[in-house]
Amino acid sequence: MGLRLITAPATEPITLAEAKLHLRIEDGVTADDDLVTALIVAAREQAEHETRRALIQQTWELTLDAFPACAISLPWPRLIDITSVTYVDAAGDSQVLDPSLYTVDGESEPGWLLPAFDTDWPDTEDSANAVRIRYRAGYGDTAASVPEAIKAWMKLHIAAMYRHREAVVATQSNELAGRFTDRLLDPFRIHAV
Repeated sequence: MGLRLITAPATEPITLAEAKLHLRIEDGVTADDDLVTALIVAAREQAEHETRRALIQQTWELTLDAFPACAISLPWPRLIDITSVTYVDAAGDSQVLDPSLYTVDGESEPGWLLPAFDTDWPDTEDSANAVRIRYRAGYGDTAASVPEAIKAWMKLHIAAMYRHREAVVATQSNELAGRFTDRLLDPFRIHAV
């Protein structure tokens, strides 16, 4: 099984202006804009890692060597939709699975892809990555869709990384900050299935 990001989020949950306001960087001061922008991305990526979920809409591809006996768990919820299900059939030809042959459970977290009622998954060629499932996941395509607790966690971690740029100090700072702020992410954590 493999999982890779196909399309990254088009925007971030926190704007540069919001981060600079939190950091108390005066209006008009742009010397650290590139650094703060990079820290916003790093904080989002870390929040996604900690919660095991996509925050802003992004496209993922899950690869499997064959269809399983039943349902397929789709990591990094919230599942928005399935873009495509392709597979290499037993004859070695690439096929697109008709959407009428599968059912999507986007309510559960993580989401699930199941064969349609009274059907089975098709047979595949015996090869690596014979099945490819592309799907979109995230809270939505704007920052307004992301829960405020996650954005608060991000701001606190952006501030810790900004103020303590050296690795040793940053580790100590993040450990201290983590004890108090990581609870903000608890309601959003996805545990492995």
